[in-house]
Amino acid sequence: MIHFFGNQNSNVFAVQATKELSTETITKLVWLFGNQPKIEQASLDAFFVGPRAAMITPWSTNAVEITQNMGIDGIIRIEEFKAVTEDFKDYDPMISEKFNGLNQESFTIDVQPEPILDIEDIATYNQQEGLALSDEEVEYLNDVSKKIGRALTDSEVFGFSQVNSEHCRHKIFNGTFVIDGEEKPTSLFKLIKETSKQHPNDIVSAYKDNVAFIKGPKVEQFAPKRADVPDYYATEEFDSVISLKAETHNFPTTVEPFNGAATGSGGEIRDRLAGGKGSLPLAGTAVYMTSYSRLEKDRPWEQKFEAREWLYQTPIDILIKASNGASDFGNKFGQPLICGSVLTFEHKENARKLGFDKVIMQAGGIGYGKVNQAIKDTPTKGDKIVILGGENYRIGMGGAAVSSADTGEFESGIELNAVQRSNPEMQKRAANAIRGMVESDENFIVSIHDHGAGGHLNCLSELVEDTGGKIDLDKLPVGDPTLSDKEIIGNESQERMGLVIAEEHIDTLNKIAERERSPMYTVGDVTGDDRFTFQSKTKGNKPMDLAMEDMFGSSPKTVMTDKTVKRNYEDITYTSDNFYEYLDQILQLEAVACKDWLTNKVDRCVGGKVAKQQCAGPLQLPLNNVGVMALDYKGKEGIATSIGHSPISGLINPIAGSRNSITEALTNIIWAPLKDGLKSVSLSANWMWPCKNEGEDARLYEAVQAISEFAIDLGINVPTGKDSLSMKQKYPNEEVIAPGTVVISAAANCNDISKVVEPVFQKNSGDIYYINLSQDDFKLGGSSFAQILNKIGNDAPNVANANYVKTVFDTIQKLIKDEKIVAGHDVASGGLITTLLEMCFADNNLGAELDITALNEKDSFKVLFAENSGIVFQAKDASIESTLSEANIEFFNIGKVTESNVLSIINQAEVFTLTVSRLRDVWYKTSYLLDQKQTANGLAENRFNNYKNQPLQYVFPKHFTGKLADVIASETKQSVLNKKITTSQAPRNDKKRPKAAILREKGSNSEREMANAMYLAGFDVKDVHMTDLISGRETLEDIQFIGAVGGFSNSDVLGSAKGWAGAFKYNEKANTALKKFFKREDTLSVGICNGAQLWMELDLVNPEHEVHGKLTYNDSGKHESAFTSVKIQKNNSVMLSTLAGTTLGVWISHGEGKFSLPYAEDKYNICAKYSYEGYPHNPNGSNFNTAMMCDTTGRHLVTMPHIERSTFQWNWAHYPEGRKDEVSPWLEAFVNARNWIEKK
Repeated sequence: MIHFFGNQNSNVFAVQATKELSTETITKLVWLFGNQPKIEQASLDAFFVGPRAAMITPWSTNAVEITQNMGIDGIIRIEEFKAVTEDFKDYDPMISEKFNGLNQESFTIDVQPEPILDIEDIATYNQQEGLALSDEEVEYLNDVSKKIGRALTDSEVFGFSQVNSEHCRHKIFNGTFVIDGEEKPTSLFKLIKETSKQHPNDIVSAYKDNVAFIKGPKVEQFAPKRADVPDYYATEEFDSVISLKAETHNFPTTVEPFNGAATGSGGEIRDRLAGGKGSLPLAGTAVYMTSYSRLEKDRPWEQKFEAREWLYQTPIDILIKASNGASDFGNKFGQPLICGSVLTFEHKENARKLGFDKVIMQAGGIGYGKVNQAIKDTPTKGDKIVILGGENYRIGMGGAAVSSADTGEFESGIELNAVQRSNPEMQKRAANAIRGMVESDENFIVSIHDHGAGGHLNCLSELVEDTGGKIDLDKLPVGDPTLSDKEIIGNESQERMGLVIAEEHIDTLNKIAERERSPMYTVGDVTGDDRFTFQSKTKGNKPMDLAMEDMFGSSPKTVMTDKTVKRNYEDITYTSDNFYEYLDQILQLEAVACKDWLTNKVDRCVGGKVAKQQCAGPLQLPLNNVGVMALDYKGKEGIATSIGHSPISGLINPIAGSRNSITEALTNIIWAPLKDGLKSVSLSANWMWPCKNEGEDARLYEAVQAISEFAIDLGINVPTGKDSLSMKQKYPNEEVIAPGTVVISAAANCNDISKVVEPVFQKNSGDIYYINLSQDDFKLGGSSFAQILNKIGNDAPNVANANYVKTVFDTIQKLIKDEKIVAGHDVASGGLITTLLEMCFADNNLGAELDITALNEKDSFKVLFAENSGIVFQAKDASIESTLSEANIEFFNIGKVTESNVLSIINQAEVFTLTVSRLRDVWYKTSYLLDQKQTANGLAENRFNNYKNQPLQYVFPKHFTGKLADVIASETKQSVLNKKITTSQAPRNDKKRPKAAILREKGSNSEREMANAMYLAGFDVKDVHMTDLISGRETLEDIQFIGAVGGFSNSDVLGSAKGWAGAFKYNEKANTALKKFFKREDTLSVGICNGAQLWMELDLVNPEHEVHGKLTYNDSGKHESAFTSVKIQKNNSVMLSTLAGTTLGVWISHGEGKFSLPYAEDKYNICAKYSYEGYPHNPNGSNFNTAMMCDTTGRHLVTMPHIERSTFQWNWAHYPEGRKDEVSPWLEAFVNARNWIEKK
């Protein structure tokens, strides 16, 4: 039966239930749907847009779980439908459909599960299903069939195609190359592996796991002592490994960008969960490359190559939706995105069409693990095979194989199958269960692998590759009853992890998983018979039963035969009078222009360990070179990561393209102090190439060889990477091939996270210097300047000498560690002129007077627009010159910083006078145009008008010294010396410390930073999950301070914290525990972000009001992420009263942060307001500019800004000049809580 709630003229909720709804259930559902009534009709006669009938959405999965947690049973699906007109077309047919009425059949899928098929004609089946098997592989499978004396099943053929696809087996990289008739001596993979052989440096694991591990520092684990029960946080040291990984999800992102990019991000996170016996993700990176956006009709560089009849989505759609998808996944999973890149390009010359029509969507990231868990064990007979995470749906059937083919090659039905389903909150639960094992005294996981392309077939077969295993088909979780056996075992539904664990330890994992609400299924056994079998125990059907050697096959070696094609591109010609016009155009290219449209919607602070993200300076513009994460809360050791690519210079010369790409990554990561300088760096190389097109395989070989040789010459390694070698889009009447691209991701141990240099000129410091790292002449080939002229050029700059790069890198590193460099930036997209302008952009009234005559290039266009690898930096004083001279580095003192709005540059007899603020607006314009496509209520224009008028300016408390010992000092004698609390090694649980607890729900992601702020302030802190309260394991009776944490409980389905509030309202034990806590007069609480939404939803802040305030959707209609500032009002809040009168910087990251307050301002205890009323500084449009408020007693505080992610100087994206504080003023709020409790 389907029941309808809502208003059929606007939004309708369709609720599918197995039985009639009771009055009590209807009352609960009406509350859950925001007081929308039940519609007493069996069908609705109107037009609606909603999810495809066959696709149970993740939204539905979460909504159904919310009802279960509210004590409602029998509901199997809930979907939301929007009323539309008959001619409405503005919806995405990939994920939605238009319904002419809703009725009892709206969720009926008229599909019977297909029986197991015996495949007699493998070649025909291969074509029909789009499996991308080669003729040799078809022949191999026919031979296997003969050998085993039966026809192979559809699952076996499909399974072989997945586990042996180019996507999974990298046949081209392992293949033989014959170029110009000569067989190359080594494979591409061997070339890459040679880097680690020559320079293992700190490698712990390379090429054989889901991630690469490099040796990390000794750091401190801050975690609850046990993960299976509510327990107190404790600290212990461990030897770490650092993980590095990058993946692409190009094909699914081309077809359906939001879910394609979301699951690309999710898949890469799962790789970092699956390192060794389990490891933990820390931060993400993202790269987007598409064809031109055509944001405006008259942009000259976009006119030469006419727009295609795009197959699925336009480039604008892809840029917006893909970045929304990747951002949404990271935001909800709780992983900050700290570094990224964008490139748009297309070109038509001599009937050859180039462009990123098949897009590049790369998700990368860094993480960490424990050195003693970094290598997987081999499963033994009798071990159990377990799956954590979500159910099976008809998703990405053939995703691995389809990703290995050109887009547009198959029937669109097959390609539609690659539409993904993203459920980050489910992945978070599975990740938390793994985290519980990794952080335990002993991790019992034997081996772990992620589910991605190829589904169970790929994941589980790799888990038991050395031993064999038998999977019980009946135990696999099925979310769609119409799936055939082949679809159950082969679909690539995301958010799942497979692992092997000894039977005796299953119970430990099960307790943790239950507590985290992570579904867990024990699906099979390790057999030791070297066979891989799926069989139903109840029905006996056996869709797969193959020897491991047959499944993983000795399919024939791929041979790539090609010839070198020398391409001559037209020369670059330009008019010397048009300098300023050219500059304006370059600053609007997506690769050069402001990326605020990306950074303003992606979380850059979650976890409280972000030490450097994209945005810099008082204006918080996305200009930083490098992302840095702390490895613990001690504020010293961390990981730096950066990105480099140069595909357009690679079109001219693939060797130069490779060397430029590595050097760009290095000139970005150079600004973070690394443990052993350049030697600390490891690289990931991700290859996107249009193979099997004439000349391209030859170019790929040259490019890979160049990466290998250059890395070896630099003394560094490439321990990980991935390839996507079908980068061609086929249209009915043309083909567009993507420029061969290598994206380099660099990672290294940054051993002083507080010394990272930003690209913001300092007004009261030394001179500006330039170093040409390329040691090549200034050349315009492959540059952004060439791009705006619709040219590629024939002469691209190269990097001449690896030893010189090494010397410069390590010398600059020493100067950074000695604090001799106050600002620095790389020279890349847009050339030297862009670098110099960007260093002036992040503050107002910041300019420079420069003379570059000494660079000895008469042609100012070449010297200013060429993209030769180089760096620009500002020194503290002239003492750096002797250091550089001693190292034989050629450097140029090019001028000084001025307090003005002008950047003036002299070259020979020419003088260029540039107005910084005008050019900053030009540079910002593309971001504004893209922002218009994603921001509601005209607020993109407000952002554009206000960004430069809302600089961060602070007023610190007069009594604040920045010393932890001073901040935590209290009149009450501590059980240990005050000094001791500063090192989190102080003994805890000595019964004299007040007890605090963090409250979390599935989807919460901010518990660690909240717990740490409480811990540092002197509390013993307990980890409490909703499952603890519902079950009665926890009552809060001995707790005096609770923090309801931030995140996306239940994925924000049906409104932020609605489901979490439902779990409190409709579960007796949880309800009683919270009511009793709030009734006591010796208790305090803070709700931050999602926790604030919870307190507001439960009416805990102003219980005396008849009509309650709510936290609702931001006026912008999107997630907002920013480092903003608040003014603390005179207030009676226990936590904030001592900070009254201050103006402090603070992180915000939310989608529903608007305080909607029905009464006059004097009816509320508003503790803090945003420092500027206008958007974006006030990110949500809150009434009365409210950022924080408390109840009348001052004991219960709600805050949308994340004070717990802003407790250290290195957390702040911009901090007052010249200070070196151990903690920020925000820690005082938590200390105030402790002081108040101690006096009770």
